[in-house]
Amino acid sequence: MWLVKLSWKNIWRNKNRSMITIAAIFFAVILSVVASSLQDGIFGNLVKNIVSFYTGYIQVHKKGYWDEQVLDNSFRADRHVTRKILQVKNITAVTPRLESFALISSGDVTKGGLVVGIDPAKENDITLLKQKLVQGRYLSDNDRTVLIAQGLAGRLKLKLNDTVVLIGQGYHGVMAAGKYPIKGIVKFGSPDLNERVLFMPISTAMDLYGADSMATSYILSVRDIAKLQSTAADVQSSLGADYETMTWEQIMPDVRQHIQADTNSMKYIQGILYLLICFGIFGTLLMVMVERKYELGMLIAIGMKKGRLAVLLMLESMFTVITGCVLGILVSIPVVYYLNKYPLRMGGETAKAYEKFGFEAVFPTSIDASNFITQGLIVMGVGLVLSLYPIYKIIRLDPVTAMKR
Repeated sequence: MWLVKLSWKNIWRNKNRSMITIAAIFFAVILSVVASSLQDGIFGNLVKNIVSFYTGYIQVHKKGYWDEQVLDNSFRADRHVTRKILQVKNITAVTPRLESFALISSGDVTKGGLVVGIDPAKENDITLLKQKLVQGRYLSDNDRTVLIAQGLAGRLKLKLNDTVVLIGQGYHGVMAAGKYPIKGIVKFGSPDLNERVLFMPISTAMDLYGADSMATSYILSVRDIAKLQSTAADVQSSLGADYETMTWEQIMPDVRQHIQADTNSMKYIQGILYLLICFGIFGTLLMVMVERKYELGMLIAIGMKKGRLAVLLMLESMFTVITGCVLGILVSIPVVYYLNKYPLRMGGETAKAYEKFGFEAVFPTSIDASNFITQGLIVMGVGLVLSLYPIYKIIRLDPVTAMKR
């Protein structure tokens, strides 16, 4: 017990020296936490831009729909199928959609776009579509109005309450045509979605395409993303061979590959960061040992055993490392929360490169508590391992040589 008290007093006997060591660990923790949180936040935002904004984490279609995405490959939406899906434990919500491409016109301007029939309330539960409104009001079940993406509205020179004309091919080859007032304008984080999508109540879409009670897909929300694959397998097993169940990774393999490539690149960056952390902490420990060489030599010369002295130095290192880690975690929390609320935004060529993949160039941090704990423990482990260096020097220390000035 006296060694613990003595080691704590020794830390503050030379405050400047101790503060340098604590500062090295303190900044190492902040850097590693911010880097890890930024990595998770960036990839989470990339997935969120596409997945939670539109595709959902899991989709259910009629067998063969994904290979030939036409209305003739739709299925009858009924409560029996919905109940089967909701019986899968990890599923939190289900909503039907009726999707098809159409020509979207206003005056002399015509663009091809994706017309999506939705259940307004259920869609908002999964994709938070209502929060993306920048003008106007959200849809109701019986509306014969539409929501249009901001980019598409700009291309067609449309404003709130203007009328848009839709022309396309309906169910079993019937002609689909109609005109609808714009009730609201929505803005998506994905530039690709923002340039081509239009929403209407699913009942209105059924009337437009002559597809009564039909749907092209069910969009599913999950509770635990880590169980995505097993959940999709459970849904498929529940519905049988007449349906196909696909995760967002299967729907958008290019996005998954992009994330995997970036993840591998970040591993090298984190490796370099940990190497720099090692050098920073080791440099301060080396400086401390040089400064205390005379003191340690004198303690051994007057009879203190090297074993006890090694334990004393180890306790000092432990207190120093733990103090630096705790302070680093406490300071990193508001930093990470700030970068989550006010994320980094890139411009120029970087933004254009991300837009090609359908992402907005916004880089928030993740506020997952595991990042703080994991990175704090890693830096603490590095610090404690490097603290073995003073013990090694004590074992090899010659008191006569150490006390020479």
